[in-house]
Amino acid sequence: MQHTNRILQYVLNDSTGAAVAEGTSAGIASAVDVGDRSRAAERRDAGLGDADLLDAYSRAVTGAARRASPAVVNIEVKHAPRQVVDRRTGQQFEMPNGGSGSGFIFTPDGLILTNSHVVHGAEKIRVTLADGRQYEASLVGDDPETDLAVISILAPNLTSVSFGDSNAIQVGQLVVAIGNPYGFQYTVTAGVVSNLARSFRSKTGRLADNIIQTDAALNPGNSGGPLVDSGGRVIGVNTAIIAGAQGICFAIPAATAQFIASRLIRDGRVRRSFLGVGGQNVPLHRRVVRFHNLPEETGILVVSVEPDSPAHTAGLIEGDVLLELDGKPLRHIDDLQRILTEEKVGERIPLTLLRQQTEKQMVWVVPGESRAGVERE
Repeated sequence: MQHTNRILQYVLNDSTGAAVAEGTSAGIASAVDVGDRSRAAERRDAGLGDADLLDAYSRAVTGAARRASPAVVNIEVKHAPRQVVDRRTGQQFEMPNGGSGSGFIFTPDGLILTNSHVVHGAEKIRVTLADGRQYEASLVGDDPETDLAVISILAPNLTSVSFGDSNAIQVGQLVVAIGNPYGFQYTVTAGVVSNLARSFRSKTGRLADNIIQTDAALNPGNSGGPLVDSGGRVIGVNTAIIAGAQGICFAIPAATAQFIASRLIRDGRVRRSFLGVGGQNVPLHRRVVRFHNLPEETGILVVSVEPDSPAHTAGLIEGDVLLELDGKPLRHIDDLQRILTEEKVGERIPLTLLRQQTEKQMVWVVPGESRAGVERE
């Protein structure tokens, strides 16, 4: 009520005499009207009309596209031919197997970042630059669990793009997506950051966090292309859309992409640790939670243990419920995946579990190095 009175007083005392407030709703409407006219006056004083504001938006988009587009490439891949059987004749023949996507040059010596699903398993990779030049590319490394890959070309006079700070972007910020949807090369779309805290599950089942959601239109063929800010700096790698939805698209943040790319350049893959268990999320009985003073009401039920794995060596058995690893609660399997990083390989860490649903135990486990391309926890 005090806030409303202040608005009314402001309107009644306003020297412009915009309106005389009659009642609470009239006073609020008058205050809004005064504010709108004030902002319009500010734009007139600055010489900015609606057309000028739209021109400023257009300049931001065109500037970003102009700076980033020369580094965007079209990627065409060929896989081993598919064996197809003609149902009518029973004859077997080979069908060409390939696809296309996008990528961007991020170093002057020809390193290109793209999606893993664009180049994974390809027998041949061909890159077309913005100026029309074409080169054969070699795979430096790919990481299906984050859907990122690095390929390389040998070519002179390359234009590269720089990375922005994906940790500094905000919801509502202008973003521009560049790629080659359906083979239409160097297509530019613009939108805003819709959300910064999405989670996205890769084809391997691993959950990726802090995925950028945007309404900048993406289509098949945009995969691997850059999502850039108004300065033309890469803040994300376009990776996925929701089929049938409009304006719901996703990009891997630049901070994640830079980290993964550095590991792929160094090792050709991303090292991760594993225990060697198969599990599922389960609720814990409230009596068990209260009796053991557990921080969470869920855990991970062990449904299988790999022979000669770190879990087997530590004495884990089917039916155990994992509660904590290295002092961090295990509410669900995704928590386990987040903890089992490269740094945990070969490190002796404590694992807290429930045995026979009631007995709380602590064992020591030494995670091993996960084999590339094998899904395990």
